[in-house]
Amino acid sequence: MVIAEWDKQNSNFIKFLSSVKDEQLSKEIAPGKNTGIYLVGHLVAISDAMLPLLGFGEKLFPHLTDIFITNPDKSGLDMPSISELKEHLKAVNADLSKHIQSVSVEGWFKRHMAVSDEDFLKEPHRNKLNVIINRTNHMSYHLGQLILL
Repeated sequence: MVIAEWDKQNSNFIKFLSSVKDEQLSKEIAPGKNTGIYLVGHLVAISDAMLPLLGFGEKLFPHLTDIFITNPDKSGLDMPSISELKEHLKAVNADLSKHIQSVSVEGWFKRHMAVSDEDFLKEPHRNKLNVIINRTNHMSYHLGQLILL
């Protein structure tokens, strides 16, 4: 059920991106708030960061971290175009999907890579499944913001 919800939110995000014009994404979702392109890049960077967090390998696009996670919108950093971000999203989702489908039920309850073995013994909720749940909610939240465009 959790993976189905992750897939559904990804599908909703992709459907949104195909329905909105690139010019709309350059607008702020509300006065003084993030632009659509920043939120798109942020979601791509967050999904990319899931690869090492879940033990699936290295980030495919590590340069996105500085632009879309470490720094806020309007930081003056050069952003990739929306078409580049869409291609990055496609690549990240394909890689994540391949790995997600290979995890056993038991594997979802193992620690994610940002928690040590000893801390995981004290906090078993810091598992891979919880990462998927958290990131699904995160995507849903930002998709709700993007719809304001």
